[in-house]
This record gives sequence, C-alpha cells and structure tokens, in this order.
Amino acid sequence: MRDQALRYRSIHTQLMEMVLALRQTVEDHITQLTTRPQEQDPGLEEQRHGQAIREQEALLGRLLFQIISFLPAGAPGNQSFQPPCTSTDSRGDAGGGQPVQTSRQTGQMFYQESDFENTIISYDLSNRGIDISALYHLSFRDYNTYQGNKYHKDKNTLGYINLGTSENKLCTDLLAERLNQSDMTYIDEDLLQYTDWRGQPFLRKEVARFLTFYCKTPEFLDPENVVILNGRSAVFSALAMVLCDPGEAFLVPTPSYGGFAFSTHLYAKVKLVPVHLESQVTEASGYPFQLTVDKLEQALLGAKIEGKKVRGLVLINPQNPLGDVYSQDSMMEYLEFAKKYNLHVIVDEMYMLSVFDEAITFHSVLSMKSLPDPNKTHVIWGTSKDFCISGFRFGALYTHNREVASAMSSFGYLHSISGIAQYKLRQLLQDREWIDNVYLPSYHFRLQEAHRYVTHKLKALKVPFLNRGSGLYVWINLKQYLDPCTFEEELLLHHRFLDHKLILSPGKTFMCKEPGWFRLIFAVRPHLLRSAMRRFQQVLVEQEQEHRVKQLEDAMKEEVSTSQPETPASPVLRKS
Repeated sequence: MRDQALRYRSIHTQLMEMVLALRQTVEDHITQLTTRPQEQDPGLEEQRHGQAIREQEALLGRLLFQIISFLPAGAPGNQSFQPPCTSTDSRGDAGGGQPVQTSRQTGQMFYQESDFENTIISYDLSNRGIDISALYHLSFRDYNTYQGNKYHKDKNTLGYINLGTSENKLCTDLLAERLNQSDMTYIDEDLLQYTDWRGQPFLRKEVARFLTFYCKTPEFLDPENVVILNGRSAVFSALAMVLCDPGEAFLVPTPSYGGFAFSTHLYAKVKLVPVHLESQVTEASGYPFQLTVDKLEQALLGAKIEGKKVRGLVLINPQNPLGDVYSQDSMMEYLEFAKKYNLHVIVDEMYMLSVFDEAITFHSVLSMKSLPDPNKTHVIWGTSKDFCISGFRFGALYTHNREVASAMSSFGYLHSISGIAQYKLRQLLQDREWIDNVYLPSYHFRLQEAHRYVTHKLKALKVPFLNRGSGLYVWINLKQYLDPCTFEEELLLHHRFLDHKLILSPGKTFMCKEPGWFRLIFAVRPHLLRSAMRRFQQVLVEQEQEHRVKQLEDAMKEEVSTSQPETPASPVLRKS
C-alpha cells in the first residue's frame, strides 16, 4: 500500500507538470496571437507571425495529447498501470522516486505509442521526432520564454531575469575588449575552409599547452589526444555514443548537471543511473551531499539487479550544482572504484578556473602522477564558464586513449567550430600574461563580490545554503517554504518564481532526491543581481504569507469541528 501511495504521488507530480506546461504554453500562445511586432516588411512580418502561431499550435496539440493519453493509464482504478516515468526502486523514496529512462521517455515528459496518437496528432514527425521535440520543449521551456522577454535595465525592466542557466556574465566587458584587439582580426584562406574534424592543429596544440600549465600536469599533454567540438555537451554526447551502446548506462552522483540527461538521450539513448546523495550529515557522510565509494557500489549493484549495464562514471569537479571541489584522495578513491569494475570515468572540469575561495585548491585529474586506468579516464573542459564566452561553443576532450580520440574525431563532421572562432580561441588561450595579470584577478574578485552579496541576502532571509567557494551558483534550501515538502510543492514554488519573472533551477532538474533545493546563479552583473534578489525576496514573502493564511484556516476549521456537540444517536424504535 505504501508503494502504491508513492506511485500515485509521483503520478500527481507528473500530471501537475503537464498542466503547468500547458498553462504556460497557452499564455504564450495568447500573447503571440495578440501581439504583432512591427517589421519593415509587412509580408515577412506576417509570415514569421504565422509560423510562430503554427509552432505553438503544434506544441499545444502535443501537450493535450500527452495529458489525454496519460489519464487513462494513471487512473487509480486501473490495476494494470505501470508509470512510464516512475522509478520501481524498492527503496521507495519519499519524494516519489526518480525518472527511469526508457525508449519512449523524454525526461519528465513522455509519449505512449497508440493508434490514438496517429489520429489525434497529424504531424510529419516520426516517433523519434516527436520524442525529441517533446524533450526539447521540456528542457528549454523556461529558457525560451526568457529569450523572448529578457530583462533590460533601460528598455525592459519587467522582463525575465535568468538565474537558472549557468551562464557567466561577470566579465563579458573584459572579453569583449580583448577579442577586439588587433591580433584577433586575422583571416586567411585556410580559416575559411573546412577544418580538421578533430579541431585545427594550432588550437589542439594550444589547448594541450593550456591544460598542461593550468592543470599542473606532471608531463606535457599530447595535442594528438585533444578533440575539439562545439561545446561541452557535444563532447559529452559524443563520448556517450563511442563508449556505450543504446540502453547502457553511466553512474551519475546526484544532484548533478541536468544537461547530461538531455545530451545522453538525444543521440546515444544512454541511461543515467543516479547515485543519490543526502543533505543530512551522518557517520557515513561527514558533510552534506558527500560522495563515497559505498554509495557508488550500492548504485552499481542496484543497476545490475535491474538489468542495466553500466559502462562508466561521470564526475563534475568543481561540482555542479553543489560547488564542492574533490580532494586528490577522494578522486583517487573514485578512480580506483571505476578500475575495479572496469568502468570509464568522464571528469567534467568546466569550472576549474572558477574557484574563487583562496583557501580551496583545485586539483585536476590530469595533475595526478599515476592514474589507476589512464585509458579509461577522459577529461572535458571548455571556455564557456571560465571565460564568459558560452557563445563561442567550444568544448575540448583530453583522453590518453587514442582509439577513443579517433572515434570522437568523426563527430567533428557535424559538431566542429568555425576556423575563425578557433583562431580567436588560440590567440586567447596563449595570452598567459593577460589571463594571469588582467583576467583571472578581476574574474575572481567579481565572483567573490557577487557570492558575498547573494549569501548575505540569503542569510538575512534565513535561507540555508551550501557555502562553497567555487562555481557560478549557490545551492539553496527552500524546504521551509514547501507545505508539505514534496516535489509537487517544489514545482509550484518554481512557477511562483516564474510568475515574478525570475528563473531559478529546481532540484528535480538535477535529479535531486530531496524536494526543496534550488540552484541560484550569481555570476551576473551587480544591477541585475540586485533586481533578481528583490524578486526572490518578494516570492518568499508571498509564499510565507500564504502558508500563514492556510495554517490559520486549518486551525479555525479544527476549532469549529471540535466545538460542535456530537449529534445524539437516534433512538431505536421497538415494535410494541
């Protein structure tokens, strides 16, 4: 009965997500219908407007079908129901379980194959196309809303402020100035042609030199082991393709970066097995959300019992969204665990230059003198986070395994970067004097100031958070504002933030086991951060007031029910 109750709770959460998604889409659709932006070309304006309306109508159709097809299966009276997105984990997590990736699952949204689908939805998309489209709209719904209505301190003060996407905007002025210098403007014929699919040799060489220096490697890194693609997610998705067959899995300590789920599902159809970490400090966990080998082994055993073949372990260092920096000893334990079970290890070090607490030392896995299994250890890095240039779409893989590097190179055919961008990146990365004397000191100072401002506000509001010294974000605990503390209430609070034009990332998007956690990005300019925190405080005040009213109403109802005398039982009539 308890398992059944948890299952129904999960059904309720999924249905709520669908309805809220539908509500937001309807609101966007109404706005699109009633707003016609002025274009110089009326014909072009009408064409764009019509296309936008058709796209939204298609999305509305998909969302309505999703709800309709879900309700019969999700009805409590249906004994044959098996939730497509509900975990069958026998541990029975109180949060309702975590989604299990299936061949038809798209994160929190899903579709069921049926004849009804073909009659209701008349699109040109395949089943796979419908799956991808739904996954895209689910994953980037908030981000797309933000793109269409951004905050601007002069032109649009009522627009959305995005503290949900991990995008670094603290030093864009410094990067714009550096990228406008004369050495960045060089163009020759070779840069205008197709590139080496692995990345231009001059950039791979510079990436190897850069990582050798800043990762403090014991030996010079080999440019032949570098593969360059258009972004960290492209590198990770390609790695999933070359290391796993469809249906196989990676272990991922959670909470963890939510983009992994999108990246692995889009092409590779690789599953993620969460290694759930708890916020509570225990004898086994000396600090909140601590990753231990015992937890890795438990998750691996659970995956094997469920028939999943695990091929690798994914680690983020510094960790996203927690901000933890793994010690060398801890990293060695994780690598030895992976070798014991013949697993690949993918280490994402995208935030390695974003450690701003001087008391914390970051140790790259590339700095370790003796790796337990070098051929199965792969490192990802890029400039999006550390250098505030996410628009360059640059991601690099370093692997000691030439076979993996060779297979990864083929993805450059689809995911390479323009030659001109690669030239600018080479010029940027080789300018150590500017990086060490101008950029990094200013960057770390601004990170410290932004972090200090946000944490001061959180302390004033009595909001618990993890006080770490790395990354662009703070992992905050808003459980006290959830009544009851469930993922349903977390979702409602998330939408209350959206109603106030503030985007945060709820814990469920990071596969967090516990409801009530949110990630807040602070790597934005001061005026924007101040405006965002005012909205943040307003939401919490309203949430608290609503809870007080609810508690008062409940108390009054209870008082009325206890004060009323019991109705005397009717006398039993006896036949004389």
